[in-house]
Amino acid sequence: QVRLVESGGGLVQAGGSLRLSCAASGTFFRINDMGWYRQAPGKQRELVAVITSGGSTNYADSVRGRFAISRDNAKNTVYLQMNSLKPEDTAVYYCNTRALTLQFQWYEYWGQGTQVTVSS
Repeated sequence: QVRLVESGGGLVQAGGSLRLSCAASGTFFRINDMGWYRQAPGKQRELVAVITSGGSTNYADSVRGRFAISRDNAKNTVYLQMNSLKPEDTAVYYCNTRALTLQFQWYEYWGQGTQVTVSS
């Protein structure tokens, strides 16, 4: 079982910055890709950014150049540095990963979500 705990959300003015963190804990062999998704009211959940275990990254077009994803493999932690925030970035942000369990099966896990609110 893997538990993802997010932190770092909050209220910020447009143009400001926030840093999200997500730590994976539990019993597993390894963590695969780690990513951030977000869901705004009335909208579907969408991918924000993802990073592989090797450090390759991919971003949604809407955040490329403003957000940066990184990870610390030793701590099983992924970060999302969000700069130049816009009101349209307001959403609940969810951490996501796939982990290889002790039963040698891959499972997908989600964090509980952290609210990010950007005021204009």
